[in-house]
Amino acid sequence: MGSRPESSAVTTMTVTSTPETSLAFTNLAYCSSSDLRQFAVPGTADHFLANVADVFILSLSYPFFLPYHCGFSSDIIVCLGDFTLVPRRIHDGTIALNAIQRRHARVSTDDNVTVTRFVPPENFDLTLLALELEFVKKGTKNEEVDAVQLSTQLRTKFIYQVLTVGQRATFEYHGNNYIFTVNRAVLEAENQSNGIERGMISEDTYFVFEASNATGIKIINQKDAATSKIFKEKEFNLQSLGIGGLKAEFVDIFRRAFASRIFPPRIRNRLGGKHVKGMLLYGPPGTGKTLMARQIGKMLNGKEPKIVNGPEVLSKFVGETEKNVRDLFADAENDQRTLGDASELHVIIFDEIDAICKARGSSRDGTGVHDSLVNQLLTKIDGVEALDNILLIGMTNRKDMIDEALLRPGRLEVHIEIGLPDDAGRLEILQIHTKMMKENSFLAPDVNLQELAARTKNYSGAELEGIVKSAISFALNKHLSMEDLSKPVDEENIKVTMEDFLQGLSEVKPAFGASPKDLELSRPKGFVDCGDRERLIYERVMYLVEQVKVNERGPPVTCLLEGPSGSGKTALAATIGIDSEFPYVKIVSAVTMNGLHESKKCAHITKVFEDAYKSPHSIVILDKIERLLDYTEIGPRFSNEITHTLLNFLEQSPPEGNKLLVLGTTSNVTFLKAVGLRNAFSVTYSVPLLRTEEAKKVLEQLNVFSEDDIDEAAQALNDVPIKQLYTVIEMAAQRDGRSKEAIVYNREEKLNITHFLNCLEEVTADI
Repeated sequence: MGSRPESSAVTTMTVTSTPETSLAFTNLAYCSSSDLRQFAVPGTADHFLANVADVFILSLSYPFFLPYHCGFSSDIIVCLGDFTLVPRRIHDGTIALNAIQRRHARVSTDDNVTVTRFVPPENFDLTLLALELEFVKKGTKNEEVDAVQLSTQLRTKFIYQVLTVGQRATFEYHGNNYIFTVNRAVLEAENQSNGIERGMISEDTYFVFEASNATGIKIINQKDAATSKIFKEKEFNLQSLGIGGLKAEFVDIFRRAFASRIFPPRIRNRLGGKHVKGMLLYGPPGTGKTLMARQIGKMLNGKEPKIVNGPEVLSKFVGETEKNVRDLFADAENDQRTLGDASELHVIIFDEIDAICKARGSSRDGTGVHDSLVNQLLTKIDGVEALDNILLIGMTNRKDMIDEALLRPGRLEVHIEIGLPDDAGRLEILQIHTKMMKENSFLAPDVNLQELAARTKNYSGAELEGIVKSAISFALNKHLSMEDLSKPVDEENIKVTMEDFLQGLSEVKPAFGASPKDLELSRPKGFVDCGDRERLIYERVMYLVEQVKVNERGPPVTCLLEGPSGSGKTALAATIGIDSEFPYVKIVSAVTMNGLHESKKCAHITKVFEDAYKSPHSIVILDKIERLLDYTEIGPRFSNEITHTLLNFLEQSPPEGNKLLVLGTTSNVTFLKAVGLRNAFSVTYSVPLLRTEEAKKVLEQLNVFSEDDIDEAAQALNDVPIKQLYTVIEMAAQRDGRSKEAIVYNREEKLNITHFLNCLEEVTADI
């Protein structure tokens, strides 16, 4: 089409009526040829106007070589193009408008108006045009309007004309005269001209027709006539919406829930598909489920989403809960009844949906409220009165608690896990939360967000935001005086440094991360080199750690550490957990489940493994398995339920993308063989007692004896558990009148060998 002319023409013209009544149905304005030349661009239209009579219609046709329009100040746009003679001459300096145009422009005949050329911008074609219909003559009998036929007629009649929201025009259809009002005009590129919603009708423009019941107009075949543009923006910048690390999840949501709504209904009908009416966002707390749902609602055109916290709809009064649910869907029902397929999408967001949609029959309150609520939701989504203009979004941390009927196809059928962010996702989230401080020069140059992202494995989005808040608090605290809080603050010197972020990192811990405190408590005396035998076991288990990192999807890598009580199995397992640097390391022991009933213990074990599945690399330590199973030699007795729970998780493959190492410790491998747990571990290593040479090496590292006494002490420690060695050292230290810490860490004061040997004899005599 070439570059568009930038010259403009402005003139004052006098309003007159259209030369013929029939011309009122053309939606065109009329003027003389001499006036028309004022709006032509030199070199483009002069030759086109040659040898044409003095009276012209500004017609429907939009020629390729004349890409411009003219309009007057009331935003009625008229098109320049091919010309047709009008039976009666129009005088120079006048512009002929029909009654509807004059009414819309709020002008009368003989009024003066300013007329200017309008050059449409690029991508000015209309994607969607919503028109409200009414009869010209009130009281006309009821008529059916076929949306498909009318779309074809209007597209032909008004092709290449520019229409503006609020504009009214007349047309004839099957012997009746109608008026349409432009309610909505959506451009292909969404760039409205000067804030005015208007655009040009093209071959690809879709029409949506509306008519109130009072008009007597019934629109049929609307679903085949048009599609709606449900999103406000043509492209999505998730970071600008405050969403980080969830691009893949958003793509899944868009494909499943919105793709079918973008295309014209006729295409979907030919494919035989149906819209998705519900989706479930599930995952750990703080990962962005609520944020994602709220932002989806903001991105949609039309109705604002209804956001409901699950417990809000519950009521103690009979029938009130069901009424609350019906009220949520009332607007959607009314729109579908009056507008049919032209109805806008209604989004209803249920936060904490597990609180109200529990499995039917599971609630013991005796009211049956939860059951009735689930039934009411099922009726609205997938029942006889099912709505097609709704999207129900549920969010939960406990997908397992929701009634299974709600999760089937046709209901909340799309299940999107909003998991913990990876390195790239954490970097995006940190960039979002530090954007303002960076733009306002509060972020110090030494802050390395990539390093922070690498050091925050297993942090959720909410926890990363917590780190930023904590860092800001440390930075602000440097500029406050506790003695005089009214002292002015030097804003220019406020900087959030890397040190502030590291302090925030130490203050905010991930709920799904490793448990360094629990791991350190499992080896309270630390970990020392016990010689070649134990070092070999450590190295072999660390090989398994590396195997987990590169392991393809399959059962978890499992390893059992067995040996006498006190031989250091738990300390070895905890050390491997720390040295692995895996983001998730959790110990399951009898201590952590003390006081729980059998079913509660199984639930606790299940939660630990499910949490492990949320991390890319995880270690679960099953400490003293025989105690986890409540094993007693009398009988013998043990928990069958816990045994099967452990067997299931030891043999079950983690979800794709998650890799797991399970370390078990036991002092009774014979019992584990009897119940079938021994074979569930692919590798077993025996952790031995200390021999004399190994005991000497340990004592040298602890440095508690003089050189003269260390050999004698080591000779007495043959085949002694390392845990017992620590106990004897503490006893001997107390008899010397010093604390154990003073003996171990003070290089000058050493243990009395006699006290040590006496304590050892007392301890071993009890065995």
